[in-house]
Amino acid sequence: MIDVNLLNQVLDRRAFLSHAATAMTGVALTRLLAEDSFLLKAEAAPAGGSIPVRHIPPKAKQVLHIFCPGGVSHIDLWEHKPELEKRHGQALPGAGSFLSFQGKNGPLMKSPWQFQPAGQSGKKISSLLPHLSRHVDDIAFVHSMTSRTNTHGPGCIFMNTGFVREGFPSAGAWISYALGSANQNLPTYIAIPDIRGEPPNGKANWSNGFLPAQFQAVAMSAQNPIRNLNLPPGVSSVEDAATREFLRDLNESHAATHPGETELRGRMAAYELAARMQLAAPEVSDFTGEPPHIQELYGINDGNSLKAAYARNCLLARRFLERGVRYLSLYCASRASGVDGLLNWDAHKTLRTDYERHCPIFDQPTAALLSDLKQRGMLEDVLVLWTTEFGRMPTSQEGTSGRDHNPDGFTCWMMGAGIRGGISYGSTDEFGRRAAEKITSVYDFYATALRLLGLDHERLTFRHNGADRRLTDVHGEITSEILA
Repeated sequence: MIDVNLLNQVLDRRAFLSHAATAMTGVALTRLLAEDSFLLKAEAAPAGGSIPVRHIPPKAKQVLHIFCPGGVSHIDLWEHKPELEKRHGQALPGAGSFLSFQGKNGPLMKSPWQFQPAGQSGKKISSLLPHLSRHVDDIAFVHSMTSRTNTHGPGCIFMNTGFVREGFPSAGAWISYALGSANQNLPTYIAIPDIRGEPPNGKANWSNGFLPAQFQAVAMSAQNPIRNLNLPPGVSSVEDAATREFLRDLNESHAATHPGETELRGRMAAYELAARMQLAAPEVSDFTGEPPHIQELYGINDGNSLKAAYARNCLLARRFLERGVRYLSLYCASRASGVDGLLNWDAHKTLRTDYERHCPIFDQPTAALLSDLKQRGMLEDVLVLWTTEFGRMPTSQEGTSGRDHNPDGFTCWMMGAGIRGGISYGSTDEFGRRAAEKITSVYDFYATALRLLGLDHERLTFRHNGADRRLTDVHGEITSEILA
């Protein structure tokens, strides 16, 4: 039963609210300074976890994680294989009766596209990516990545969480937990799904897992901004603030008697953030202030509606990062569809048609985002990760002109803060079938990323079900060769 007298007192506190607004500005500034200071502890440790700290001097403060679901073919975009061209149409040596994800494989199949040298490094990259090829001197390619699964859903969450099962925190959630927010009016962690839909296994890719609920991502995009941010008709801002204060009192009282219910704490934090986002979110989603040359750079008005939608998400990503979002996951493509390769990079049957549809959507907007971050000086602080869940076979899938799944060797890359660009680390074998040199795991990838953020992957833990859990599980070595 609500105490009416108490409610009236809260609703009459206009003077208090006026002073509180000024006071909170000071509190917010103090917190921002604390969160960005080296080796300053978080305000309080969430239940089950140690107080996160930066362990080593950081090179990066934010992360942009670009994810292309569907299993992008490394040998058609990133890693040139001359031997595959020479032996096109021949049987894959040693394959015998090998069965991949969807069954039998045909002969070796060269890439339908030419690879061309780019940049001062001369890195060969597919002619499908003329815009991204201009960035090769800033990228560290990891050509020896491996996965533990050849299935899309588990593969996506493995690349995002380090585990093939759902229920584990994503990398963004871990980093949000460790470093906290770098802004007061927007979420610490944002996921931007593609207009075509969520990736395989959906929200598990940006879940908080067993970490407290406030560390999961908030999903939004240029096409689907957060709903219900505006006040209802007839409700003033003062009434809204007073009501929220009253609800906060009730929630705090309940939370104090139920300290283990992190979902409640997460919901309280979400509502408080939503109140601040009423002003911030509409502004960040408004592109009208962007000059025409920037809009053209990204292609937000392109005649290809899918490209224009992804371009708008790329521009939104830059605006979020510009305003201090700590971790941002940007998706290009979505779940698999009834027709392979239609909605994502899963080119089982018609590789040429599929990739000539996907690459124009991906290439210009992604390259524009990287160029924009660079010219604004933001890559001094932003670490860029590009990943997919696995690669493709160097053979054709039997009876098709597509490629089957290949978790045994594929490419991911890093760029930006703390990265030594213009290098290729590791490689697959001469055909692109298996990682052969400097074999790399998802754990190594994230151990390296955490190092750049000032975090020791072995010390960033959270106790769950009697075990000190890590993003890198019990594995992971830092790939020092790609660090600047």
